[in-house]
Amino acid sequence: MKAKRALGVLVLAAALVTLNASSAWAGITPGDGSHETDTDVVADTSGDKVAVGAGSVVFDRSKNGSGQSAGPVASTTTWTPPACYYSPTYTPADLKAYLEPIWAQESTGYEWDAKQRDDYVNGHPYKDFNKENADKGYWWDSHVTPGREGDPASLKCDKSIFWVDKGDDPPADAPQAVTPKVLAELAYAETRVPSTTVKLAPAGATKVNLPTWAWLDAAKFKPVSVTARVPLLGTYATATAEPVSLKIDPGTDDAITYPASGECQLNADGSIGEPYAKGKANEAPLCGVKYLHSSGDGTYSLKATVTWKINWTGSGGAGGDLPDGTFGATQDVVVQEIQAVNR
Repeated sequence: MKAKRALGVLVLAAALVTLNASSAWAGITPGDGSHETDTDVVADTSGDKVAVGAGSVVFDRSKNGSGQSAGPVASTTTWTPPACYYSPTYTPADLKAYLEPIWAQESTGYEWDAKQRDDYVNGHPYKDFNKENADKGYWWDSHVTPGREGDPASLKCDKSIFWVDKGDDPPADAPQAVTPKVLAELAYAETRVPSTTVKLAPAGATKVNLPTWAWLDAAKFKPVSVTARVPLLGTYATATAEPVSLKIDPGTDDAITYPASGECQLNADGSIGEPYAKGKANEAPLCGVKYLHSSGDGTYSLKATVTWKINWTGSGGAGGDLPDGTFGATQDVVVQEIQAVNR
């Protein structure tokens, strides 16, 4: 049934754009970057229509990581944010304006159209698109999370359009329906953190068997956050990412990391590692690497990856933890042999 309804969506795509374009919400779609902050959002449900975006998820990215080097975190587990979700989309008048032209096209088949009419018009269970309860709730529909189009997981939201009264929880058989937790997971997908270029000493070329110190200043990495909100419901959640550790990958097996795990923990002041100081050339750094062989005419690609702890808080006092995320970058390191002259 969902596949046939999707066909109808394609048939009427142009018509729906025209239908919704007059709204003050036109052009605001979940995750498209056109609405960087939602502090001015008001759910417009005047008349018989749900304003475009009022039932959608909008994001406040004003406290997110920025700049060309910023990027999304990757979950340290097999979990991924939702590829689709359900949110309030239509009033009874909206749903009527949406479905009746699809049925008129007769492209989805008599049997499907008849079942739809029975569900939404003939009283089994809803009559006349539930118009008599227009002020008591909304019709909810599925949406694909931007960037996840074509992902097989986006097909999991295959539940037909359903009604939810205001103040009621969405049905249990629609686990992707927007709740504070689902919004937190969608905010997770929108989180961007800065890239990681560590300071090294020696800064230019290092030497074989010489400890190379690595560190990050406290000012480099600060918590970032994204808030996801459904204005129509007054439901929201904020996902906050805080740096907790730095992982050093030397780019070759012929190296020793400090500490041995390569995992450098965050210091109390928010920094990682310790800046090199004169006279410490032969000491073991808090965070760093010692290369055992020259890079020859090339370089080693040292990768520095920061792990971010991510938690969330939301409307109704909800909150909790989300999977840690990682993001990193590589930098070239030249390693030279120490030349000695015997006389």
